[in-house]
Amino acid sequence: MGVTFTVSRIELKKILTVMGVSEMNIDSIISQLNKMHRHVNAVVFAGMLQKTGLKTDDVTNILRRIGIDDVSITNIFDAIDEERIKSAYGKMAELRLG
Repeated sequence: MGVTFTVSRIELKKILTVMGVSEMNIDSIISQLNKMHRHVNAVVFAGMLQKTGLKTDDVTNILRRIGIDDVSITNIFDAIDEERIKSAYGKMAELRLG
């Protein structure tokens, strides 16, 4: 996936506003991006968007608007699903038979 995409803070704010993201969540996303020196992995970014309550279709629409192609978007969501599966298995209780 190693492609870089750039979106201005103003454009990102416009896109998120149009998609119905609250001002508080937009400020939180931008703050998180600033802490990451405005560079973020697309998987992490999509996860941030999902945490605001956006559905997968809405996140897909946002990613398309910033110029990410459909194949890369599919790969992003596959990676998110894989991370969720790994975290679910990481929460399993340890079972000892003795």
